Amino acid sequence: MICYKKTLFVLLFFFQFSFGQSVPKTAKKVYTTKALGALAAPVIDGFLTDESWDIVDWTGDYIENLPDENTEPSEQTKFKIIYDKDFIYFGFRCYDKDPKGIVERLSRRDGFEGDWIEINISSHNDQLTSFSFAASVAGVKSDGFISDNGKTWDGNWNPIWYLKTNIDQEGWTAEIKIPLSQLKFSDLPEQVWALQSTRRYFRTEERSVWQRIPLDAPGWVSEFGELRGLIGLSPKRQIEIQPFVLSKLETYPAQEGNPFKTGNDFKLNGGLDAKIGVTNDLTLNLTINPDFGQVEADPSTIVLDGFQVFYDERRPFFVENKNIFNYSFADDQDNLFYSRRIGRNPNGQPNVPSGAFMSIPNNTAILGAAKFSGKTKNGWSIGMLESVTNKEYAKIQENSRIEKVLVEPLTNYFIGRVQKDFNNRNSYFGAVFTAVNRNLETNFLNFMHQSAYTAGVDFMHNWKNRKYYFKGNFVASKVEGSEEAITATQRNMTHLFQRTDAGHLSVDPLKRSLTGTGGKFEIGKASVGNWRYKGSIIWRSPELELNDIGFLRQADEIKQYALVSYETLKPFSQFRKITTHLEQLSNFDFEGNYNKMQYSFNSDFVLKNNWNFTALAIYKPINYSNSILQGGPRFRYSEEFFKSVSITSDNRKKFKYNFALYDTKGKNNSFSYTEFAAGIIYQPINAFTFSLSASFSSKQNKLQYITQTSFNTDPRYLTANLSQNTLSTSIRLDYNINPNFTIQYYGQPFISRGRYNAFNKVINPAAFYYGDRVSLFDSNQIYFNELENNYQIDEDKNGITDYKIQNPDFAFVQFRSNLVARWEYIPGSELFLVWSQGITSDGNADENLFSELNSQILGRKPTNTFLIKITYRFML
Repeated sequence: MICYKKTLFVLLFFFQFSFGQSVPKTAKKVYTTKALGALAAPVIDGFLTDESWDIVDWTGDYIENLPDENTEPSEQTKFKIIYDKDFIYFGFRCYDKDPKGIVERLSRRDGFEGDWIEINISSHNDQLTSFSFAASVAGVKSDGFISDNGKTWDGNWNPIWYLKTNIDQEGWTAEIKIPLSQLKFSDLPEQVWALQSTRRYFRTEERSVWQRIPLDAPGWVSEFGELRGLIGLSPKRQIEIQPFVLSKLETYPAQEGNPFKTGNDFKLNGGLDAKIGVTNDLTLNLTINPDFGQVEADPSTIVLDGFQVFYDERRPFFVENKNIFNYSFADDQDNLFYSRRIGRNPNGQPNVPSGAFMSIPNNTAILGAAKFSGKTKNGWSIGMLESVTNKEYAKIQENSRIEKVLVEPLTNYFIGRVQKDFNNRNSYFGAVFTAVNRNLETNFLNFMHQSAYTAGVDFMHNWKNRKYYFKGNFVASKVEGSEEAITATQRNMTHLFQRTDAGHLSVDPLKRSLTGTGGKFEIGKASVGNWRYKGSIIWRSPELELNDIGFLRQADEIKQYALVSYETLKPFSQFRKITTHLEQLSNFDFEGNYNKMQYSFNSDFVLKNNWNFTALAIYKPINYSNSILQGGPRFRYSEEFFKSVSITSDNRKKFKYNFALYDTKGKNNSFSYTEFAAGIIYQPINAFTFSLSASFSSKQNKLQYITQTSFNTDPRYLTANLSQNTLSTSIRLDYNINPNFTIQYYGQPFISRGRYNAFNKVINPAAFYYGDRVSLFDSNQIYFNELENNYQIDEDKNGITDYKIQNPDFAFVQFRSNLVARWEYIPGSELFLVWSQGITSDGNADENLFSELNSQILGRKPTNTFLIKITYRFML
């Protein structure tokens, strides 16, 4: 408590001290455009020779933003803007005294390689959101949606627009044509849009901007200049229909006698995506029978703590406009909407009789989904998503009889999200509601919730020109189901109501619903000067449950967090920039147990030669876990000290590399973890890039939880000394024939092996010294049965086995790869050729990692998937 009061005092001191600093004001630039009228539109060929460009003046006078803010850039830039009733046009002149030194590097879309220019258009002029269009000198498009005043950049937005570039004796030029249907704006007779442009001068890794934005500004979008002269524009209601046809062949090693594993499967499929502009502000997205076969596979991982793993969303339908649906209420991953729940693996796992065979779907089919989203001219962000997933059945064949077992019910998912800006866009208030309803037809699925609902409100207020802010949210959840389902929820890893020493919790087997709350309040300084700071309080009540459509790792927690950071605003000595963070956090459970105190120190150094060094240290003097014994008592971790360093070379070079070392140790060497990671990126020619990243980790834990059992009605929590080694490698090849035709390969072999010894039982889980927390089994108490592959424990040494432990040694081997050829044969329409490979197996824990690589990956036949997918986008 003393540490908490000191932290609060320091935070308040900095907060009060900073009120005396003045808020800088930067004059806003204004560019006035003109309509083409009767003039012909410019031909998009990269040459600024069309007569139509002459009706407007150039604007320029870019100012350096990075690394030396508010100085003259190495080279100047200027642009013009014109428009007609359907398009807005941008013409750029990027001067360069050495045109031969201009760096033309091809990449896939959104690659941001080489020299480029970018235009940001905030057509709502809301000081929070903006559309981004970037053009590389090689003609590669990069686009995205900026939200939260520049803090979030979503690169998965892929609008239709047109680009051509050209290099000449003065430097290089670019012409851009953007359909007004791709932008959102009001129906006012005269528009005022916020505008910004950025140029990357690759040779010195320099950024210059049209509208100056100081590095200590309160944000990005709120500081834009203005685009005027937009008169008589009519909002365009976007209507796009994109059907697809797909053929898929899967080959794999046949399994003798198994009618479901004949060696190959063929599938012909089709579906439809549509985008309909209900108004110019609000869009309805539809998908019918979607397929995401071209999406890259998730990275491999192995989990020993029992918690679920968070994976990023990559499916295009769910990624677009995800910022509107986002409701991160506590830590980064805690969210009321986690779209990976829709279309996930079926939940049911039937028991298969001996000698029978089973086929079960890998994913739940999405029958259809609709998403209504956008932002109005009045500052309302609106999002509604409705999705229905199909019933899924497992097929079980025993002798000649085939039985179908329902493993996933027909399920409806809904999320509604609104947010309103006010107070000159300095404040907002929002709300969210989600619902999941399942049609549970059989008792076999009674372990699932029949319904799940969440609701929340959030707000934010900025003051003193966004120098300070206060934000918060509150969420509530309710899940309903059978007594079996609610009991299972109480006992799962997120909740663990069965913890033996939790006086505030107990499992109620008669409950048919759970209701919980959570939330966060945060206050801080966001701009002006070198210093930033913030403090927050977060809570998640024991009954809070979000995992039907959201993501929640652990409930029953109250956390206090504080951060102070310092960043340089000007280069000095050998440094372009230095950023340093000092963090402190503590947390408690709802019984008042003091579970953690943690201090972190992080510094990031960017040198003038563009190398980057990062160092991190974390000290945990107090660290208890309510979950490590998975229902057992609160368990103490030893005092821990974590440190890491990483080095990244100059990213402008064609050959670049990085190294990182992570190391942590518990007091008295009770546990340790060391990981070494390295990577290289090599671009021998502008069209081809090869990258390789590899990591090797070694984990030693003398008190690794294994399982729990009972002896004479007393619970037993069993741990052992774990020695685990993991090797992972990722390989990427990118070949860009032209900006619209790319070939990409991704492959990841992953091997992890763990061996256990020194088995023991927990006797005093909160003891200070790790050796006092457990009692080792001696040679007269434990015996390994090779035939049954288990350990037999005779705890009282009476010659009778009291309980058994299945041999926990493991070796997990996985290989995943994707080879994707993508051709955008006309803007918005694509052809995909995909070859995927996969191997997953349990290896031999007695072998080393490299022999497992040879026998389990190189020496086995993989599962191959060949896919052809073609889409065509109709714009009506």
